[in-house]
Amino acid sequence: MTIILFHSMYGLRPAVHAAADRLRERGHTVHVPDLYDGRTTDDAEEGLRIRDEIGREELLRRAVAAAAPRSEPGLVYAGFSLGGSIAQNLALADERARGLLLLHGTSDLPDDAATHIPVQLHVAEPDPFETEDWLNAWYLRMRRAGADVEVHRYRGAGHLYTDPGLPDHDAEAARRTWATALDFLAEL
Repeated sequence: MTIILFHSMYGLRPAVHAAADRLRERGHTVHVPDLYDGRTTDDAEEGLRIRDEIGREELLRRAVAAAAPRSEPGLVYAGFSLGGSIAQNLALADERARGLLLLHGTSDLPDDAATHIPVQLHVAEPDPFETEDWLNAWYLRMRRAGADVEVHRYRGAGHLYTDPGLPDHDAEAARRTWATALDFLAEL
């Protein structure tokens, strides 16, 4: 299966490459576009500054350009935090998408959104960027759109808990996330 994996606001860090390698070890073809043109950081404020400097529309344009050559039927979209938001937008616009794997992030969706894809979300609990009210509303909107949604919450973990190079890292939550996510992908 082919997966396109989008990085977080921190850029294309080693943890994203490690995640791609983990997926490749399971036989998947994985593409990891660099939406930040080589810039990375381990500082949240700097990551937000880079994101805002590039702008949401430009990030989406870059993501579409990266995904377009790989838009064969059955593409799985995945992403970390900001990358999850981007992946969700692209997956919902691709009627041939096979699935959506969200790690630490979601995005709003239009009222007329319609999809058939399975969706799996992994998120910290609590998460300052994905509040409980937001997640509940997001879940209901995704279900109303037709998605088959699973939400996995990890109590006590920090927002980007799968990245061992960040203070949010939680090794046990990351281990559980990857075990569940790999099973999800194997079932697609």
